[in-house]
Amino acid sequence: QVQLVESGGGSVQAGGSLRLSCAASGSILSIYFMGWYRRAPGKSRELVAAITSTGSTNYPDSVKGRFTISRDNAKNTVYLQMSSLKPEDTAVYYCKMGLIGPDQFEYDYWGQGTQVTVSS
Repeated sequence: QVQLVESGGGSVQAGGSLRLSCAASGSILSIYFMGWYRRAPGKSRELVAAITSTGSTNYPDSVKGRFTISRDNAKNTVYLQMSSLKPEDTAVYYCKMGLIGPDQFEYDYWGQGTQVTVSS
């Protein structure tokens, strides 16, 4: 069984910064995908950052230049550094990992979600 535990959410004023963390624990052979998604009230879930095992990153235009995703493979942890935050960044943020289990099968796991609130 694998668990993803997120931390680092909170409230901040516009222009501020926050750093989210998501650590995976359990039986893991390798993690090939790490990403952060968010769901704002009344909106569908959207990808805000992704990073592959080789370090390739992907961001939507809405956060490009403001958000940075990084990973620590030794700790099975992914981070999201968010800067120049805007009120429209307010949402519940979820981490997702695609990994290979000891049975050689691929699995997707999600974190529990952490609230980020940006006030104007």
